[in-house]
Amino acid sequence: MVWTPAQLGAFLDHAHHDRLYALGHVVAHRGLRRGEACGVAWEDVDLTAGLMAIRRQLVQNGWQVIESKPKSEAGNRFIALDAGTVAALRAHKERQDRERKIWGEAYQESGRVFTRENGEALHPASVTARFHQLAEDVGLPPVRLHDLHHGAASLMLAAGVPMKVVQETLGRSSVALTADTYTSVFHEVASNAAEAVAALIPRARAGSATPRPRTHSPKGDHPEVRLPR
Repeated sequence: MVWTPAQLGAFLDHAHHDRLYALGHVVAHRGLRRGEACGVAWEDVDLTAGLMAIRRQLVQNGWQVIESKPKSEAGNRFIALDAGTVAALRAHKERQDRERKIWGEAYQESGRVFTRENGEALHPASVTARFHQLAEDVGLPPVRLHDLHHGAASLMLAAGVPMKVVQETLGRSSVALTADTYTSVFHEVASNAAEAVAALIPRARAGSATPRPRTHSPKGDHPEVRLPR
């Protein structure tokens, strides 16, 4: 199950003042997995160029947290950041800089983008718990944090983003896997695209997509053009 765009918007509006708002924003808009969001470091982010490199993740083994490489070669990737996501990350960095000053020498320089107040790396379980609390606060249907990853794919497809770009953004190993996962969404988008193409072709016959405006006399000033059989 994924939230509708309206439900996702309500969640982000409610979470906007949370100190980890930017994490939810990035997951919702760019489809990062939980472990990827917890693992990304500032050295992996170029806010001027609008790029984020996914090179590592924090995975939970029991309660222990381990840093590892992405789960597949496709997971090691660059993600383009839209202007809104860049703005959210800039605001988050300013907040993190203020926390660093408050903690002083006690601040733990983990280098991570998303951290605890004292700079320590986040535990993935705490991220999930906070996500569920925020969703419950606003009265949204219960979904998994990972469903925001799926929802990002659905939004990209609905916006007309090519399947290949969706695959690379999500770190999927193949277009086929992406298409298999999002068949229902892709079918709707493909159908809409087909209708849009048909609407571009002017037609004179009744029931056709778009009537062609007459530019000559209905008596037929021009010879009829027949297509070869």
